[in-house]
Amino acid sequence: MKVGFIGLGNVGGKLAASLLRNKFDLTVRDVDGNLTKSFENKGAKVVSNAKELAQNVDLIITCLPSPEICAEVMEGENGILDGLSENKIWLEMSTTDEAEVKRIGKKVLEKKAIPLDGPVSGGCHRAATGNIAIFVGGDRYAFEKILPVLSIMGRKILHTGELGTASILKVITNYLASVHLVALGEAWTVAKKSNLDLSKTYKGIAVSSGNSFVHETESQVILNGSYNINFTMDLVLKDTGLFDELAKKLNTSLEISPKVVEIFKDGQTKYGSRAWSSMIVKRMEDMNKINFRASGFPEELVDNEPEQKGFEI
Repeated sequence: MKVGFIGLGNVGGKLAASLLRNKFDLTVRDVDGNLTKSFENKGAKVVSNAKELAQNVDLIITCLPSPEICAEVMEGENGILDGLSENKIWLEMSTTDEAEVKRIGKKVLEKKAIPLDGPVSGGCHRAATGNIAIFVGGDRYAFEKILPVLSIMGRKILHTGELGTASILKVITNYLASVHLVALGEAWTVAKKSNLDLSKTYKGIAVSSGNSFVHETESQVILNGSYNINFTMDLVLKDTGLFDELAKKLNTSLEISPKVVEIFKDGQTKYGSRAWSSMIVKRMEDMNKINFRASGFPEELVDNEPEQKGFEI
């Protein structure tokens, strides 16, 4: 299967690198010529536009920063839709709006091609080793057809149902991660003010009912002081905004979600759109004139699990 990948950023670049590392026939496209050059040097093909990429591959993957950018890549001049034909598969791996992926999905179907949404979850460090989780919504036959590709990019792969269901589930999980991160800021504040040993506190939370994936990962770079989780404040705001908007569309009254959006907007104002998302806890540090430093924690997360072929769960 010939694979085309558009979007070689923090997550997309690592997913595409897994395919290249495992000898897939890969064609790439990104607005950053330095990124495409790097892939070309390692054996990938490079094209000048999205249409050309879609014409030359069987599976087109997009992993882009926002629904707006994805729409431009799909529908713009020399876009993916212009290059689609019968039985080609489009896999949207960005975190996007369910209604938007369905809207573009209809246009893909009009070309007799097949749309799937396939967002990932688990952090950039796991994307780098092919151990990230992947949710996929859409036609079951198409899902099975691309499973060999998915099993290289990710470890645990879930077919969630019809097109759009994967995007909803991804937005839910990202919302939960954001809530956990905000809560950790308050937990670390109380721990610090209580003069607890923060290294021991980390271990205690990790073996307790208060543990979470966010604590196991992001608390490490918070305690180090780098905050480098390879994910930025603007991306969290996009994700929490998608969740909040989805709740409004569903006529659902929520209490925590609007507050989380407000907190991250404040964090973006204070530290900038491209600040690491883990810096949201710095609001608590600054407010209380403290810091959460402890020795023995890494500056950046590295996945130490061996790369293994993925499987459907």
